[in-house]
Amino acid sequence: MKLVTLLSAAALLSMPLTAGDYDAIGKAIRHTWPQCGTIAVVCDAAASKGAVDSLAGSLPGIKLMVVDVKGPQEMGKAMGTLGARKPDAVILLAGDHVAGDGSSAASFLIQRMAAAKVPTAATTEAGVKQGAVMGVGPGTGGRLLANAKAASATGAAVPQGATQI
Repeated sequence: MKLVTLLSAAALLSMPLTAGDYDAIGKAIRHTWPQCGTIAVVCDAAASKGAVDSLAGSLPGIKLMVVDVKGPQEMGKAMGTLGARKPDAVILLAGDHVAGDGSSAASFLIQRMAAAKVPTAATTEAGVKQGAVMGVGPGTGGRLLANAKAASATGAAVPQGATQI
């Protein structure tokens, strides 16, 4: 497992500025949790490179910490890294084969982050049902969704106007 840190500004300079799948979640996070300075993603960095680049482009001014895992067996090490680095929030990458929405690794991640009072966000309804505090994106039909129980567990604000799951 290796830790990769990207700065959103650097990512913006190296990729074309186009609307991506993560624009809505980036906007929702900046609006609902403006104190977020660092957001983490746990994924297979090589396999999810396009999604990571798109996410970085949707988070201008926010540091993106990518924790690279190649399989579910590395989730314990990933949690150690997250515990040491203390991100302000975690975003699930829907299509990641290791910790994508709906996976057991994502459930593990969501539960451990909630215990550490770190909210998780997703881009699918499945991620919100799984315990992410908020979700918006292609997998929600564009609707802003919220999980009030998860928000309460992490101490995070629920986005205004969100549909409760």
